[in-house]
Amino acid sequence: MTTTTDTEIRIDPLWRSWEGAHGGHVAALALAAVRDRFTGGAHPVRTLTTHYLAPVGDGPLHFSGAAPAGPGRRTATCVFTGHQNGVPVISGSALFGSGRQGPSYDGSPVPGVPEPQDCRRLELPGELSPFARQLEIRPATADLPLAGGDRAELTAWIRFLDGRALDAPAAVTLTDVLPPALYARWRSARPVPTAELTVHLTDALDDGPHEGWALVRIRTGHAGSGWAVDDSAVWSADGRLLALARQSRVVRPQPAAGSVNS
Repeated sequence: MTTTTDTEIRIDPLWRSWEGAHGGHVAALALAAVRDRFTGGAHPVRTLTTHYLAPVGDGPLHFSGAAPAGPGRRTATCVFTGHQNGVPVISGSALFGSGRQGPSYDGSPVPGVPEPQDCRRLELPGELSPFARQLEIRPATADLPLAGGDRAELTAWIRFLDGRALDAPAAVTLTDVLPPALYARWRSARPVPTAELTVHLTDALDDGPHEGWALVRIRTGHAGSGWAVDDSAVWSADGRLLALARQSRVVRPQPAAGSVNS
């Protein structure tokens, strides 16, 4: 037996990216739309996968989904689709699961970097990342966007300027807020939209949200044939791993001069 539902949400126009709405924001909205509908908030989210079928505009986004129903289940899986104007623009799935006793291991320790107050604030170009105006970003290493560096990796302290807590949707958003890691090697920008994003949330969120700064790292594992694979991690200010993510990106050709906003 399955349960189905449909809900409508609005895309915040402030979370606009180069091609439509910011992918991490859209994924976080998808999670919020289906979480309570299918689990009643009984189970924390463990994995969220989002496929981006088309750029998401500012209009209403209608989510429909289905999930197995049954008493006493320790896990629940939901599949969902988001439509705008009757056209599917995203699809995906979410896995929820209750906690239990078990072994622990941390294979992604927090990097040793300066504290946020010891890092300078970064202002991303508004025409490239309009959504970045909702964030305070302080690079924590010498790697900077469009600096022509040797490695495709960026690490920064980030916090939401609206003061929102670091819950699961916020962690999902943060996995995608830094520029594509290839930007650390390039000196000029080009669109690198996300085609698929999978986020794994950790038990650090089981007891509730965290507050303040998060440390976010993104690195490119491979790029070629117009595609790139980025891995990102999000830690709380006290060094707890909140999320790990991997995304497939499309590397667009360099736009002609003066066509950034076209």
